[in-house]
Amino acid sequence: MTIKVDFNNPVLVGKELDYMAQAIENKHLSGDGAFTKKCHTLLEDSLDIPKVLLTTSCTHALEMMAILLDIQKGDEVIIPDFTFVSTVNAFVLRGAHPVFVDVQEDTLNLDETKLEAAITSRTKAIVPVHYAGVGCEMDAIMSIAQHHEIPVLEDNAHGLFGKYKDKYLGTFGNMAAQSFHETKNFSCGEGGALLINDPKLVERAEIVREKGTNRSRFFRGQVDKYTWVDIGSSYLPSDILAGMLYAQLEEREKIQYHRKNLWGTYNIALKNWAEKENIQLPTVPEHTEQSYHMFYMLLPNLEARQRFITYLRERGIYSVFHYLPLHLSDMGKHFGGKVGDCPVTESVSDRLVRLPFSFGLSMSEQEQVIDTILEFKV
Repeated sequence: MTIKVDFNNPVLVGKELDYMAQAIENKHLSGDGAFTKKCHTLLEDSLDIPKVLLTTSCTHALEMMAILLDIQKGDEVIIPDFTFVSTVNAFVLRGAHPVFVDVQEDTLNLDETKLEAAITSRTKAIVPVHYAGVGCEMDAIMSIAQHHEIPVLEDNAHGLFGKYKDKYLGTFGNMAAQSFHETKNFSCGEGGALLINDPKLVERAEIVREKGTNRSRFFRGQVDKYTWVDIGSSYLPSDILAGMLYAQLEEREKIQYHRKNLWGTYNIALKNWAEKENIQLPTVPEHTEQSYHMFYMLLPNLEARQRFITYLRERGIYSVFHYLPLHLSDMGKHFGGKVGDCPVTESVSDRLVRLPFSFGLSMSEQEQVIDTILEFKV
């Protein structure tokens, strides 16, 4: 079957090719070149935070956070069960034991009412994930974390420029991780960023990101040579990729405007049909401003979800499901996960479907998707 409307359609939105060519002409193709610095400054100024460091992926930003917190074997890290494997792998790689907490039925975010019960004397971090770019209940999460003196690390892969009570997502915890993967609102194919809200972590973060050397201090003239001073790895993206990303960030208002229109059109056009067919559309609390990262639906059961995906595919429209419950994966069972531990996650994982959604999706293509969906009967 020929795909007429793809799930994700990455396109150029501005000066990507010009900036990538400039990066080559600058003869600085490796990390921390001119465009990397432009991205750092734009994000720091826009979000009003002390430091941003581009990374090769959101996964690597998460791994850096685990290193910077000195996560050790036996430490516990609280993570929502409904998230991508990178969220948990970053800490398991350091020897941590993941503690999976179920999600809310409406926003699919970490259920803050279950957070306190998950904390033990071994808890070293709480990692909320802003699912679909809708903010977690950060007031409650931060209050609990501060009471127990536990760092909060935000997985904000979906949520750049989203807000919770007028404060940007990614600026609440000690650190946050961003993604610039092909499927994200702003992309350079593969890429990420570490947002650092605690100034005390900045210097070591630069060292960890530079293979454990104080190379950044050397380039600033603070030392006369650089050497190996800590553990670390190579987390710097090429400045060519930074050039592509900077072009997209420059066009952030245009990108977000189109995504907001797409999201709103889906929500309005499908509302009556969804109510009739007992299908749940996304919930966005009034005190949050979402990033318009995705549009998903929750069908009544697994059979209906799979039939719906097949129905669209047969008509040339590509839709996808999302995360599987981490606690029921092979690795999750290794850490003690069993059926019934996170019932909301187990339910929504079977029922969720993501509709085509990207800056490259035209309004006419979206109209085709909507017209096709409205003829589906559960």
